[in-house]
Amino acid sequence: MERESKYTIRDKEQKRSLQERDKKHLWHPLTQHKIHPEALPVVKAKGALLYGEDGKTYIDGIASWYTAMYGHCNAFIIDKVGKQMKQLDQIVFAGFTHEAAITLSEELIKILPCNQEKVFFSDNGSTANEVGIKMALQYHFNKGEKRNAIIAFEDGFHGDTFGAMSASGLSVYNGPFEDFFIDVKRIPTPNSENIGSIINQLQTIIQKNKVAAFIYEPLVQGANAMHMFEAEYLNQILEICKENKVITIADEVMTGFGKTGSNFASDYINTKPDIISMSKALTAGFVPMAVTSCTQDIYEAFLDDSVGKAFFHAHTYSANPIACSAALAAIELLQTEEIQSSIERIIASHKVFNDQIKDHPRVKTTRQKGVIYALDLDIEMDRYGKKRYEIFNHFMEKGIFLRPLGNTIYILAPYVITKKELDKVYNAIKELLETV
Repeated sequence: MERESKYTIRDKEQKRSLQERDKKHLWHPLTQHKIHPEALPVVKAKGALLYGEDGKTYIDGIASWYTAMYGHCNAFIIDKVGKQMKQLDQIVFAGFTHEAAITLSEELIKILPCNQEKVFFSDNGSTANEVGIKMALQYHFNKGEKRNAIIAFEDGFHGDTFGAMSASGLSVYNGPFEDFFIDVKRIPTPNSENIGSIINQLQTIIQKNKVAAFIYEPLVQGANAMHMFEAEYLNQILEICKENKVITIADEVMTGFGKTGSNFASDYINTKPDIISMSKALTAGFVPMAVTSCTQDIYEAFLDDSVGKAFFHAHTYSANPIACSAALAAIELLQTEEIQSSIERIIASHKVFNDQIKDHPRVKTTRQKGVIYALDLDIEMDRYGKKRYEIFNHFMEKGIFLRPLGNTIYILAPYVITKKELDKVYNAIKELLETV
């Protein structure tokens, strides 16, 4: 029998479903493949909609992990990126520069809190926080101090690289690696009842340790089931850090670019951070990129005749021109009347929905900050347990992509989602409450 050529085999492979082909080589994030071997192939996306290989359409209720805030395949961004691709695709950013990066730095500084002056490019949210932590540690080193501890909130999440992971408090992500972490001291997130004890705890930590930095997600802890807290109490913590020369790092990877109703969650807080990390919606979900911004004081600590005091951190694709062009287009869209009106519309719509379901017997608590809305079901369940997947499947059967975090259901949809699409998301949640 004649042996099949490799080309014939390849043709047969490509005729199999994408789902079957996926299983052969791919390892997906946050997935236990023995229990959940299937991944849904998406063949197209537009606006707030995802189109599956199964022929079904799904509303992207979480903007694909909070990235595609202006809608998938936004024509305005595509046009800007396409022009950049024809002009300059990639250039080493060590010793070279280009107009897209320069213009992006100028536009970012305009919308960032007023104390921010410098921007450093990297690849993703984890590396943005990694850069921030390293900046803080080296800042003190360059000034002749060795500060080796950082403070972070309990149950926060800052990424999966080692510095960012060290600062994160969710053991479901960190368990096998905790013996290798940098020194992190944890405090609870503040509220009206515990702020006094937290201040005492914070002052004790600072007195007994050489604390370099405090890293925090301002107002909303994303991976911690959209846990929210008030600006006035966070401000008290930041003031104590400032008094003790502890560098403050605001992780705005999730909260940045309009999601809390302002450009950044830090806008609501009187005491501004020394360092801000950002990614996700920065490039509107088009290409990976991250930025870590800082004050002039942080930057000047690295200026010296000694090369050893420079910040030796680099990424091959730092300030990639195509990514910069996507970010510039996204920032331009964010400031349009159309997008700002959409943000206001979604905020108001969430409030109406909340009034409709907050007293339901299956709803334990609800909360909202800007376009971020979350509710907790009044049932006990594991973060990635069987019940959670049943709830996920309920939404998918209704044509809604939501990603429950344990018993927490949250909405963080693209700004361009229509009223009809948003109502469909609300109705699917209401139906769940009657059947869960």
